[in-house]
Amino acid sequence: MPVFDAKDQSRYAMFSRRAVIISGGMATIFSVLAGRLFQLQILNGDEYLTRAEENRISERLLAPPRARIVDRFGVALANNRRNHRVLIVPEQTAGGLEKVLEDLSQVIVLTPETRERILREAKRNRAFMPIVAAENLTWDEFAKINLNLPYLRGVQPDVGETRDYPYGDELSHVLGYVAQVSDDDKKTERAADPLLEVPGLRIGKRGIEHAFDMKIRGKAGAQRVEVNAYGRVIRELQRVDGRNGDDVYLTIDRALQKTIYDKMLGNSGACTVMDVENGDVLAMVSTPGFDPNAFNVGVTKGQWQVWTNDEFKPLTNKAVSGAYPPGSTFKMVTAIAALESGAITPDTPVFCSGVTRLGAAAFHCWQHRGHGTMNVHNALKHSCDCFFYEVARRAGINAIAETARKFGLGSLTGIEIPGERSGLVPDEAWKRAHFKKDGAWQAGESMIAGIGQGYLLTTPLQLCTYVARLAGGRAVSPRLVHDGTEPRQAKKLDISEAALMAARGGMDAVMNEPGGTAAGSRITVSGMEFAGKTGTAQVRRISAAERATGIRTGEALPWRWRDHALFVAFAPVINPRYACSVVLEHGIGGARYAAPIARDALLFAQQRQILERNTAYPVAAVVGAARNL
Repeated sequence: MPVFDAKDQSRYAMFSRRAVIISGGMATIFSVLAGRLFQLQILNGDEYLTRAEENRISERLLAPPRARIVDRFGVALANNRRNHRVLIVPEQTAGGLEKVLEDLSQVIVLTPETRERILREAKRNRAFMPIVAAENLTWDEFAKINLNLPYLRGVQPDVGETRDYPYGDELSHVLGYVAQVSDDDKKTERAADPLLEVPGLRIGKRGIEHAFDMKIRGKAGAQRVEVNAYGRVIRELQRVDGRNGDDVYLTIDRALQKTIYDKMLGNSGACTVMDVENGDVLAMVSTPGFDPNAFNVGVTKGQWQVWTNDEFKPLTNKAVSGAYPPGSTFKMVTAIAALESGAITPDTPVFCSGVTRLGAAAFHCWQHRGHGTMNVHNALKHSCDCFFYEVARRAGINAIAETARKFGLGSLTGIEIPGERSGLVPDEAWKRAHFKKDGAWQAGESMIAGIGQGYLLTTPLQLCTYVARLAGGRAVSPRLVHDGTEPRQAKKLDISEAALMAARGGMDAVMNEPGGTAAGSRITVSGMEFAGKTGTAQVRRISAAERATGIRTGEALPWRWRDHALFVAFAPVINPRYACSVVLEHGIGGARYAAPIARDALLFAQQRQILERNTAYPVAAVVGAARNL
């Protein structure tokens, strides 16, 4: 048995203390490590697992196809079609991106603007990210690219989807168009939708596409992909396709729309047709139109300048945004206001000598020789200005304004597309508010308002609504989108039937009695006859010399100086069903140029009514069937 001396015992004690200290230190270290490991793996395990997955797994949104927009018979007015396009992956190009662009331009057309865009995106994105070089290629162009693919390193043919408007200009102002998301779009109330961040997404910019964008757009899908440290996709792990949006059913009859559009080609103006009973807008034409498909690929600078510099303003929806003096189409309002106020009766005589004087001012009739003695019926039939000067003076502007507003003039109609203007119906209070120094209403201003001039402004849609209310006797409002149900019956107008009948009778005489101002445009088909009213609205003051020579409204004048041509109508005369308004900017005369368009539109609408009555799928049935799918 070994013997330990004091020195050995001291060494042993020192070693034991060191061992204890080292063991304690190691135990402490391992305890800290174990605690940290417990924290990382147990307490915060889910958080760090998520972070790790985010470094390896990328979730990306997928844009669903936009829903359709269809007409009352189920005809697709806006749809999706295959989009043949070509992509370029910069890192796969041989000889550099510019060399590939030069080679690709030998196969398809690449504009300088397109080249600049591609180079700009290449600098902004990573080299492995594909760039859209060209879209909406024809089949021949797409075939050429595939044929030359071995010589185009980094070029990838691709097939996607794009918005398609098969009827182009005809419905451009109703449908609007889609375009890429702008920075301003991301600041609106729609910015909450994460779908806006999807590269290449297109959203509605105007018309129905804009007003119902959230409904048409649908819900985003999702794609989970595995990526490396640089963000390059390794493989797809999961894919959930987005949910399509809901189709939008319009009250528009595409065939009627085309008929009117073809009749109005070459003019700047608008035509609207409404159902008197329920307010369905069967046609809303604004000419000239534009091709909404152009916005899918990006409008060139040159094309944009052509549109914006065109004096016919093809980008403006004149049916809801154009404000015009109603001219003589307003005379039914004046007559009804005077009848309702007791200022006249239907048989009150007023003599027209060709001019009416108020103090030193002279107010001329369009028939400078005069019409002789007129009553309401004949004054509307012959559109006698002097009769309505005197009637308006007796009734006063407040009574006229009150009646005009009952017919929907001077206020928004509530139509479902943006950009509508309210027009203007002035009265004494309005003038006091807007003309502080000279706010007193003058009798001469009432006389001018009585023939639809002066401060009065209306839109073509308002004019159509006004005639629909006059013809049906109810306060219908226009609607452009059908939800599958019939609207509640509108309330009756607060206007006597006798006054309405007097105005309708005068409009009937305009078309169907000898000497009516538009008798040459009447419908001769039995049972489809229509009633109407011509209108010519001045755009400038007419001098005495011009009045004497008779060239004040003719083709001899520059286009922008000519009078506007207007016409309003309803059909048939017995039990009216359709109302129509036509406005031709600087169109010279309502009887000569606007009335034939309304005649053709109302004849076609009545013929289509027979089809809709006999078909198994009128608009309510089409929408109802779709809702049950």
